[in-house]
Amino acid sequence: MTASLTYFEKTLALLQKLKDTQLDNIEQAAQICTNSIANKGLVFLFGNGHSRMMCEEMTPRQGCFVGFVAMVELALSNHANIVGTNGLRAPLHLEKYEGYAEEILKGFGFGPNDAMIVISTSGIRPVIVEMAMGARKRGLPVIGICSRTHCEQSVAAHSSGSKLIDVADVLIDNCCPAGDTIVELEGLEWRTGPTSTVTGGMIINMLRSRTAELLLERGVKPIMLPSHQFVGNTSAAEQLEQFYEGYRKSLAHLYQ
Repeated sequence: MTASLTYFEKTLALLQKLKDTQLDNIEQAAQICTNSIANKGLVFLFGNGHSRMMCEEMTPRQGCFVGFVAMVELALSNHANIVGTNGLRAPLHLEKYEGYAEEILKGFGFGPNDAMIVISTSGIRPVIVEMAMGARKRGLPVIGICSRTHCEQSVAAHSSGSKLIDVADVLIDNCCPAGDTIVELEGLEWRTGPTSTVTGGMIINMLRSRTAELLLERGVKPIMLPSHQFVGNTSAAEQLEQFYEGYRKSLAHLYQ
């Protein structure tokens, strides 16, 4: 079997495991998101490093809707550079620094109906743990997304000894193995083929879809971002403007 097919088969198995084990947790998370958005609150998403991709997958993205806010802290979220300015060393250092998450949180005015989603495959970095702690201290329910296997096997990096699995109100397991990668090749001492982007993206879209469904059941119609391919269509162009305006209004309490 080629490495490409090995990756496909093993990742497919992880997606099946996710379906078999995480539906109840995704449902609980969707209920939290629905309660927030239906009551004009916001659902924040935070993930540093590669996990920021799950925040961006939620919003702004075709099929997204008003109510979710991606907290992408650029200092912690390397996009392309490895060395030099905005390289990889600085964010890897910052995510270990206790107190940094609190400084990020101070930049926002959270409301009584807001919620937080914290995403990290390892679930142990101080900035991740403190983001969850800080959100809970402010009264926000916290949804954690991580690899339970990796988190449980890892030594806590925060001085409190806590990990994301200890401080999240609801935890969704992305079902990835410790170390994330799944393809072993003779001649390489490190595995390749990371899986958290695939299972994480599945979780985010299952959560988004179920939240939209629950909002409709409550009589709340989500304000959608339409597909850009149809912006030439008058109704799609109008919907895009409605999305912009709805999003602007949703942020009213954010900086108060």
